[in-house]
Amino acid sequence: MTHRTRIKICGLTRAEDVQDAIAAGADAIGFVFYARSPRYIQPDAAAQLIAKIPPFVSTVGLFVNASVEEVQAVVAQTSIALLQFHGDETVAECTAIAAAVNRPFMRAIRVKPDTSAADLLKYESDYRAASRLFAGLLLDTYVDSYGGSGKVFDWSLIPANIAPRVVLSGGLNAQNATDAVQGVRPYAVDVSSGVERDKGIKDVAKINAFIATVRVADAALQSK
Repeated sequence: MTHRTRIKICGLTRAEDVQDAIAAGADAIGFVFYARSPRYIQPDAAAQLIAKIPPFVSTVGLFVNASVEEVQAVVAQTSIALLQFHGDETVAECTAIAAAVNRPFMRAIRVKPDTSAADLLKYESDYRAASRLFAGLLLDTYVDSYGGSGKVFDWSLIPANIAPRVVLSGGLNAQNATDAVQGVRPYAVDVSSGVERDKGIKDVAKINAFIATVRVADAALQSK
């Protein structure tokens, strides 16, 4: 069966970057609603960008330790389609917030050097059992901060039986996207700093190069 790796471009703050990402073939656009992030966007500004996004391009909101009320306010203002929890939220907190706004959610897991395959399997099992709104895990590199890490973790930690369902993040760029897609075979990849010229400011050439590299890697897998 043909597999096309889905691509999310995250941390967008400008209309031209959203347009460039969509034109290049991004499947999802991510907005950061964490005020301490250099890629933070005000909900009203995000709403203006989302209003111009065409059908079948998903919109994702990244939250860090936000309250139910904070997420409700953002969803009401922006109508984002998918939540991404990137802080210290518990299973119960993630499921309660998702239920309150009736949106599917991804849980970002910041992978440490001592994280085991069994840990990742348990994370997925616990969240899937807890909520029908759980959409999957996003795997990022652990750093002592929240939001994207910009660093790669040891992909060999990812169990082969959940790799086709995960979103792979952390330090991805056009130079390592081939190894990521062919080595892990994730459902999707998520990039932010790897397609930027400055924090929150994307580079159209890097976006195009990243997406083209992922598509070439997909094609190479199909030919094997």
